[in-house]
Amino acid sequence: MHTGAAVAGFNEQFDQYGAWRRETALRLKVLGDWLHEQQLLDGGASEGLQRLVEQLQSDKLMVAFVAEFSRGKSELINAVFFAGYGRRIMPASAGRTTMCPTELGHDASVPPCLRLLPIETRLQPQALMEWRLAPEQWTRVDLDVNDPAQLAGAMEKVAEVNRVSVEQARALGFWHDEHPQDNPPVDAQGLVEVPRWRHALINMAHSLLKQGLVVLDTPGLNAIGAEPELTVNLIAQAQAVVFVLGADTGVTRSDLTIWQEHLAPARSGIGAQLVVLNKIDALWDGLRTPQQIEAEIARQCASTAQTLHVDADQVAALSAQKGLLAKVRGDAALLQDSRLPAFEALLARMALGERQQALEQAVHRGLEGLQADGLRGIGVQRREWGEQGQGLKGLRGKNHAVIRHMRRRVEGEKQTFDRSAAGVLAVRSVHVKLLREVFALLGSASIKSELAGLSAALREPGLKLGVRKVYAEGFDRLRAVVRRVTGQVGEIDAMLGSAFRTLNTEHGFSLQVPPAPDLHRLESELAAVEQSHVQYLGVGNLIHLVRAEFTDKLIRSLFARVRAIFETAVGEIELWNKAASGQLDVELRERRRAFSRRIEAIQRIQDAASNLDSRLAEFDQQLQSLQARELRLGRLVRELQNSAAPARGGQAIETALA
Repeated sequence: MHTGAAVAGFNEQFDQYGAWRRETALRLKVLGDWLHEQQLLDGGASEGLQRLVEQLQSDKLMVAFVAEFSRGKSELINAVFFAGYGRRIMPASAGRTTMCPTELGHDASVPPCLRLLPIETRLQPQALMEWRLAPEQWTRVDLDVNDPAQLAGAMEKVAEVNRVSVEQARALGFWHDEHPQDNPPVDAQGLVEVPRWRHALINMAHSLLKQGLVVLDTPGLNAIGAEPELTVNLIAQAQAVVFVLGADTGVTRSDLTIWQEHLAPARSGIGAQLVVLNKIDALWDGLRTPQQIEAEIARQCASTAQTLHVDADQVAALSAQKGLLAKVRGDAALLQDSRLPAFEALLARMALGERQQALEQAVHRGLEGLQADGLRGIGVQRREWGEQGQGLKGLRGKNHAVIRHMRRRVEGEKQTFDRSAAGVLAVRSVHVKLLREVFALLGSASIKSELAGLSAALREPGLKLGVRKVYAEGFDRLRAVVRRVTGQVGEIDAMLGSAFRTLNTEHGFSLQVPPAPDLHRLESELAAVEQSHVQYLGVGNLIHLVRAEFTDKLIRSLFARVRAIFETAVGEIELWNKAASGQLDVELRERRRAFSRRIEAIQRIQDAASNLDSRLAEFDQQLQSLQARELRLGRLVRELQNSAAPARGGQAIETALA
């Protein structure tokens, strides 16, 4: 991040990050428009540029907060993101406040609202991702983002509960005979409390949410254990996971269960993991010196890091309640005492820093490709104009017979070129056939086929003692698919290289095969998915695996995650293919235009020999224009590269157009 990140809060840094994204996207559009005007942007490059712009505009940064009940998780969310409302937005009081997983984000196509999925949907096989596509099944509550009181009142619905029988609680996943200590208490009527809602989606035009922040609030062990998608899809893909503990309780048994069974395996080194020791204000009892308090906090942080096997710099101690109070009151001293600013700086550095770096790399790769394509197009045009100019210079002082001969020769060259171009189409047909095979391997039918054994094993009735072996075999087959795809992409790359070298030799083209997508990362991504699921196959989940609805959810979430990974690879291969095909199209198009221009020029000279000098002057002018375009392209690219730091977010765009 930029200089000063240590003192700026998360909100300020996220604003700067958003400004950088907007400016970069706008500059890329300026560059793309200019390349299009100059006829230097082929179809593949244009699509790649559009995808990059959309990536910058729609980029999401998810921060997931995970904790057992009463650790102050919702209060921490209020303090970091929503203190500007001057009051609590997320319900935060003693006891169970957030009863269902809650996502906060912004979708401009949907009005401000709270959408709630009834808990009874757990009894049906559909995964959460499928329920998202059925908005009519959600209860909707409209929100007034300009009325903090109405907003906070509506948010309290996430804390609503139903009272159900033990049998119903068991069916919904909130009663476990094998872990009676974790079950909710039974009242005099034999009923227990369970959440009323399965999942909540909050859509509001908050400044951070509008810029792509997504906040995930998860409510304790029962919710996480019953929803495989939370750890497999949502939490696993978050850019940062904040695990909240209580400084007054330390790492409890249920805290450790959440960490060991759901967070540590699901993360697998992806994204940032932060541990928060909340409620340090409990140590401010007036009977300890500041030095004693500091020593106690340091001791608890060190003990927590050791217990969870994380680095000490991943553990932060703070008081969310005092931090929120300090922000609302404008109390700078209390804010520092709360240690909230230090946590915000850590969160920004670990989550934003990594995300920004990834986007900067994507922009850098995109710029390199655009510049190379632009320079290649300029080079093609320069070569064609130069060759025409040389040809016309040779006509000085020649009689009509020589000029007619020149025309016949150019027409003959054009016919020869057209015949060779037909061979290019044959190469393309083989190329397309191989690509279809690659896309089939990465398609949904292929995934289902490779995971069929696992699906059958999970759906077998009774205990699934051998399912881990079948699970490992399923992922081995998926890795084999990736290796086959990698091999076929290598074949396509080699075939294109050979074809391009032949065309370059025969026709003086400057074709270069763009770098093939790096598919080796697919294996590491599959390994992360495999690791995020494996905790559900252990001894602790044997009872869950007996339930058909649980295994159905597990299979569906697994399939959705693998499909998303493969679809991303398909998109990259498609862009690579279009980039290669686009080069060839440009060369063929420009060569055909050159033949037409040469024949036209000779015809003009036949009609009026005096036109020769003016045509030669026109060619010289075109060559000078190409030189100016090359310089302009270099300047536009450099200005984009130099706008990479978020601190430059306010810089005027007009400089790109000067």
